[in-house]
Amino acid sequence: MSDTIALARDASAGPAAVVAGLGRKARAAQRRLAQARGEEKRAALSSMAAAVRAAEAAILAANAADLEAMRADPAFRDRARLDKARLAAMASAVEAVAALDDPVGRVLAAWERPNGLRIERVAVPLGVIGVIYESRPNVTADAAALCLMAGNAVILRSGSETARTAAAIAHALREGIASAGLPEDAVQLVPVQDRDAVGAMLAGADGGIDVIVPRGGRSLVERVEREARVPVFAHLEGLCHVFVHSAADCAMAVEVTVNAKMRRTGICGAAETLLVDAAVAHTHLPAIAAALEARGCALRGDARARAIHRMDEATEEDFSTEYLAPILSVAVVDGLDGALDHIARHSSSHTESIITEDADAAERFLAEVDSAIVMHNASTQFADGGEFGMGAEIGIATGRLHARGPVGVKQLTTFKYRVRGAGQTRP
Repeated sequence: MSDTIALARDASAGPAAVVAGLGRKARAAQRRLAQARGEEKRAALSSMAAAVRAAEAAILAANAADLEAMRADPAFRDRARLDKARLAAMASAVEAVAALDDPVGRVLAAWERPNGLRIERVAVPLGVIGVIYESRPNVTADAAALCLMAGNAVILRSGSETARTAAAIAHALREGIASAGLPEDAVQLVPVQDRDAVGAMLAGADGGIDVIVPRGGRSLVERVEREARVPVFAHLEGLCHVFVHSAADCAMAVEVTVNAKMRRTGICGAAETLLVDAAVAHTHLPAIAAALEARGCALRGDARARAIHRMDEATEEDFSTEYLAPILSVAVVDGLDGALDHIARHSSSHTESIITEDADAAERFLAEVDSAIVMHNASTQFADGGEFGMGAEIGIATGRLHARGPVGVKQLTTFKYRVRGAGQTRP
């Protein structure tokens, strides 16, 4: 990392030059990484996890310094805080990625033409991935591990609040990669906090970055989507819905809704709106509302919901708000059609769930709701790469091109065609 730091401190090198330099190193490292065998990458990941554990004291000391300088917001500090247990979980997550199948080299399709040409579509790495993130130290290790397993180099840019922590983690990861015989520049951290460095990444780092992944709040994601000149894997908001259908079991509806909202209110998979079928609103809504309020959730309802259970009035803006807090919007809708219409107007295309014992209604919901993740009788908080069996995720994508939903190692690949012939020429 010393050469990168030297570049950053060189008075003649501005942020754009620093990022371009990282891009050149990443491109060179990625060419080697793209050819690495699965066992080589697994060995590197195991070495990375061991290096994180060995650097525990240095990483926790850096994190303590970050926390000391940080604002007092308890939720923000908790997201940024590391302790021995969290650090151990971070290392274990890297090892979990090592246990995944190698996504590179998979034959996605194969066929032979009448002229004898044999054609294969084969998974290959995306290239160099830029990850811009805020406050969560685990993203440093998760992103590095996922990108490496998929044969990609990664350029990381952490939030300023956790810059010391990210640098300590990245340093350990690079040591682990190098000790396993792969290029340490497969993982690099932008060593400057100047906002122009983000701009340079969004512009593609002078050809050095192929894809950008933002992990953070609305302002960060909006800037990335507005300014990026390379493809972006991102979601702007998680406006997730739970719809309690007329055929819903009331006890299940209570349990799933409470979990979807209150298990963790600050994650993108947390439910932000509850829709209740008018046919069961008088029986199901009071039970769900009481359970939510008992957990400290404030409810904001439309007129029909407030006629059934006492709660604050919801505005139209509430139904388009990602609270990331113990607040839930509530609406009573006219059956499945009403729910589908509401979701189509307000959803951010992240995750929606229907609670019902009616298989036909469930299948229609799963087919017609146009979101990245659609669920039946399950909490929206399962919207997570780890819960999907992907080992981990680099983020949730709500766009329609390439990757959608949890972005794991397979989603961090693209493909190319391999064509084998025996001297064929085209007439």
